[in-house]
Amino acid sequence: MFGQHNDESQQQDAPAATPQGDATLPNGSDQTWQHPGSPLGDDTTHNDSAQADTPDEPATSTPTLPASHEDVIAPTHASDDDLVSIKQQALTQLSPLVGHLDQTPEEKFRTTMMMIQASDDQALVKTAYEAAQKIEDEKTRAQALLDIVNEINYFTQHSQN
Repeated sequence: MFGQHNDESQQQDAPAATPQGDATLPNGSDQTWQHPGSPLGDDTTHNDSAQADTPDEPATSTPTLPASHEDVIAPTHASDDDLVSIKQQALTQLSPLVGHLDQTPEEKFRTTMMMIQASDDQALVKTAYEAAQKIEDEKTRAQALLDIVNEINYFTQHSQN
């Protein structure tokens, strides 16, 4: 009797799987099993083909947000024109402040090269060259001077075209 009682309670707690994979309520009821995460009072019948084949693994569903929340979550992107404008403003504000930064000659060189490449400002090449000459490590100085030559080549090739 004890074993039979456990079988009956298991049938009542878990839906029985039919050969078609449909989860139905016990005792031959024609209603379909409702996932515990589904809202109560949903009168519609759910015959999802995504239902689990076994009673131990009910089908999971991904909740969807109401349309009113989509605008809040949707990311906004600045246009390319907006980004270019912000970059130009930042470079304009940065130029007079770079001298106030406490940087090694190598850091000053890298900062100046970044500004040259971001703004195509040929006037900064001399500042970058002066910073490169102060770099103590010969290998690093050689690379910096090579970068200066490459920047000058870039500017002179573009001015010829």
